[in-house]
Amino acid sequence: MINEYYNRELSWLKFNARVLQEANDPTVPLIERLRFLGIFSNNLDEFFKVRYATIQRIYRAGKNATKSLGGISAGELLNEINEAVIKDQTLSFQILNDLEQELSKENIVIVDEQEILKEHEDFIRQYFNEKVSPALGVIMIDETTAFPPLQDGMGYLAVRMTFAKGKIKHALIEKPKHLNRFVVLPDLKDGKQYIILIDDLIRHRMHYLFSIFDYQDIQAHMIKVTLDAELDMDLDLKKSLLEKIRDSVYDRKDGDPVRFVFDREIHPETIDLIMSKLEIDDTDSIIPSGRYHNRRDYLKFPSLGRQDLLYEKQVALPIKGIDIKGSLLKRIAQKDILQYAPYHTFANTTKFLREAALDPQVEEIKITIYRLAEVSQIAGSLVNAAKNGKSVTVSIELQARFDEQANINYAELMQEEGIKMIFGVPGLKVHCKACMITRRENQKLKRYGFISTGNFNEATAGIYTDYTLFTADRRILKEVERVFEFFEVNYKQHKYKHLLVSPNFLRPGIERLVRREIAFAKAGKPAKIRLKLNSFSDYNMIDLFYEASQAGVIIELIVRGICCLIPGVKGMSENITAISIVDRYLEHPRVYYFHNNGDPSVYISSADFMQRNLDSRVEIACPIYDEDIKKEILETLDICWNDNVKARVLDETQSNDYVKDDKPALRSQYATYEYYKAKNQS
Repeated sequence: MINEYYNRELSWLKFNARVLQEANDPTVPLIERLRFLGIFSNNLDEFFKVRYATIQRIYRAGKNATKSLGGISAGELLNEINEAVIKDQTLSFQILNDLEQELSKENIVIVDEQEILKEHEDFIRQYFNEKVSPALGVIMIDETTAFPPLQDGMGYLAVRMTFAKGKIKHALIEKPKHLNRFVVLPDLKDGKQYIILIDDLIRHRMHYLFSIFDYQDIQAHMIKVTLDAELDMDLDLKKSLLEKIRDSVYDRKDGDPVRFVFDREIHPETIDLIMSKLEIDDTDSIIPSGRYHNRRDYLKFPSLGRQDLLYEKQVALPIKGIDIKGSLLKRIAQKDILQYAPYHTFANTTKFLREAALDPQVEEIKITIYRLAEVSQIAGSLVNAAKNGKSVTVSIELQARFDEQANINYAELMQEEGIKMIFGVPGLKVHCKACMITRRENQKLKRYGFISTGNFNEATAGIYTDYTLFTADRRILKEVERVFEFFEVNYKQHKYKHLLVSPNFLRPGIERLVRREIAFAKAGKPAKIRLKLNSFSDYNMIDLFYEASQAGVIIELIVRGICCLIPGVKGMSENITAISIVDRYLEHPRVYYFHNNGDPSVYISSADFMQRNLDSRVEIACPIYDEDIKKEILETLDICWNDNVKARVLDETQSNDYVKDDKPALRSQYATYEYYKAKNQS
């Protein structure tokens, strides 16, 4: 008997396996494949910090939580996760070995400490002395001394020195965080490019580090610890939210270990000592692995000037009819504008705020911030606006996971410049992406704004696909204003006729739209739903979609990540089909399409169909009223649905088989770019 739901954690691991497929795909450029290995590893680190740690807490608390875990106990789930991770990790190391052989064929040679050429010795000695040695942390450890706290996700070399008469000494070497792990060695004019990892460079110079010891043998093997990343909030009522989160982020470094990865060649006594010191038990994920960990560093594998081993560059396109010069606000006043990054340039977003900051007729700016770039033009424009005497209000989410410290820093910077800061809503994360400005025109106030499916982050806008709607539509912006009023007066409930806003109105709004399709299906009329999401895991929503399927509604799902809904099961979900697309860009927009008896309802949103988005966050789903833009979204959504190159089938096993059909090859991300090129030329 097939379960009604696919487990959330196991489905996420299936998503990460799709990332690993990209690393294993010979049609992907070679250096990009290495970077996909880095994404795979980075994803896995975050999974253990958050999701594995959560399941572990459930297990240790003695709770079964079978319903919330999709029909499996916490203990069984921990075992299944470990089995899946070890399987994927083993494959990832095989892929890395294969890629290194492919690099060698391209005359890119990665050498270890045993393979260093004599011609590189002087450079390596100097590089170590000047760059590496000053930043190294070397910690002696033994049975009696207290073990130092290890940094989350940091790779360490566990050193074992053997002396005469069998005496043993141990040490840990902490690698420098600020240096690129890949050191490009000097060109020898032999047609090859040589690279050494910092790990092996350190191994090569260990005799220098431990020269005071008269050892007979020395070995160094890598270990890595992943810590529970949950924030434990201080209940002190005298502290502000900002202070509480700052303290919690600081305390995160003392989180409990949840995963321990080690080189399987390490001496058993060394591993026993370290595990004992770290108090690692059998509920932690203990993963014997290969020589190198922290493969997330492959995200920064050097390009080496080898454009032939990288994706062909796609220059971000202008939006048809929108000139980077002149007033964007005047153009928005005439007609709504849709930006689809990275196919379109993200510069329209920064231009909007830059213009608002300088325009003397703009009186007020309000914006939500979840994640910003490390150097943010968005923040710079808001500061400029405040300096120009405009009223600026920023709702910044201090609990954006792993960006807490960055957001604290930005919040303090903006506060110093006189910007009014709102630090979220008690009990809710503010995840919606919205901005609104008020401009005085002919003695009247007029609103302009934009709503996006993704963060206002210039750095990720080049690799995340996201829609942004620029609008002066009074129906929409009047209700965006209500959302900002809710941020300031949380107890006051507003009504929304156009926007679907969580935590109170998004779930019932979606349910109403689904039930409308059910009613059409039961009346014998065409009924169809197509969604594009990052994740679909809310059980109540899944049950509703099963009901819709059984009523005859055709449902098509494009779900990049977690999908707990099981499609294609007779009597339960036979009218539901689901695919997942993983390619050079991260698919990030959320789009909801309802056929509505031939009069389509289309929404863009920041919200996935997860319990947290529907009930525990402030989210906005914005209707698309402009018919041209609605058509554009549906056409690009159709391109995505018909992908038969990078689309994988999501079925009851989530085996990640590629979509196979007899149609001409269509790679949706490339086809979407061509769609917009053609649109600009028409």
